[in-house]
Amino acid sequence: MPKKLELPISEALVRELRVGDEVEFSGTLVTGRDAAHMHLHSVEHDATFDGMVRNRFLYHCGPVVKREPDGSWRVIAAGPTTSIREEPFEAETIAAYGIRGIIGKGGMGPKTLAALQKHGAVYLHAIGGLAVVLGQCVKRVLSVHRLEELGPAEAMWQLEVKDFPAVITMDAHGNSLHALMQEQSAKAARRLMDANPALPK
Repeated sequence: MPKKLELPISEALVRELRVGDEVEFSGTLVTGRDAAHMHLHSVEHDATFDGMVRNRFLYHCGPVVKREPDGSWRVIAAGPTTSIREEPFEAETIAAYGIRGIIGKGGMGPKTLAALQKHGAVYLHAIGGLAVVLGQCVKRVLSVHRLEELGPAEAMWQLEVKDFPAVITMDAHGNSLHALMQEQSAKAARRLMDANPALPK
């Protein structure tokens, strides 16, 4: 059974999570991709973003949204973006804004892993290819930050979600399933090459 999480979430509860834990979380999160991260690193501190994301999760996602006749927004699809693109920025973003979780796909590198451990945060792997299904977990768009400047795909959307599914693949204790899989794959490749001398080294 997945662990149920509610956002905002405390550092203590985040540190109880371990790699391999399946979770479903509810509450508010914020999206942020390349342009959002570059914006955050071009200013001293974005107070509006801070109020949206502190003790919550940042989702690497460019949602597909629709403007309703009453002026409100509706999310049509909300699939994860490849996270490694944000590796140069993420450690500082976690530290500056008190983020408790990063959601995306593919995992992140050692700099982010160290920040997760230091500040009490986790990386949550969302399933790619299920953008419409994940979009159905979004119950309401609460606000959007930097829409005119960044555009719909890159803006920072504050979303209310219900039972959003993910798996913890990097935890606050220095563990990374992504790094483990990479290491195991490298070992398997070396064994294959050693057993087949004719293969190019």
